[in-house]
Amino acid sequence: MQVTVNRKAHFNAAHRLYNAAWTDARNATVFGKCANPHYHGHNYELIVAVKGEIHPETGFVMDMKILKSLIETEIEERFDHKNLNEEVAEFKTLNPTAENIAVVIWNKLRPKIDKNLALSITLYETPRNFVTYSGE
Repeated sequence: MQVTVNRKAHFNAAHRLYNAAWTDARNATVFGKCANPHYHGHNYELIVAVKGEIHPETGFVMDMKILKSLIETEIEERFDHKNLNEEVAEFKTLNPTAENIAVVIWNKLRPKIDKNLALSITLYETPRNFVTYSGE
């Protein structure tokens, strides 16, 4: 029997969407206000979903205290109140779109979670715009 457990978290961060190889005009056309050279911010909502078999001795798919701690140390401490472009190494050369942020989060958490458990990241950039990444 497969069950999915979810842990919700949040972080606030600034970013700028742009392609350094493009002109300012092209960046403005493609990314609009998000290409602002002075950055802008979001209150990101994060849902980390872990799916697997229920352990017969604990009744857990994964101990939620461990998942909470992993999210705090691997994601919140590294991303919260940061300028993603300037302060998070992965985004020095990677455009910090919601899609890319979700993949980076997945890559940070995947090695820390039992390989027999499926991992999925859902990241809300706004209440209406969100992405999901499961490693495919």
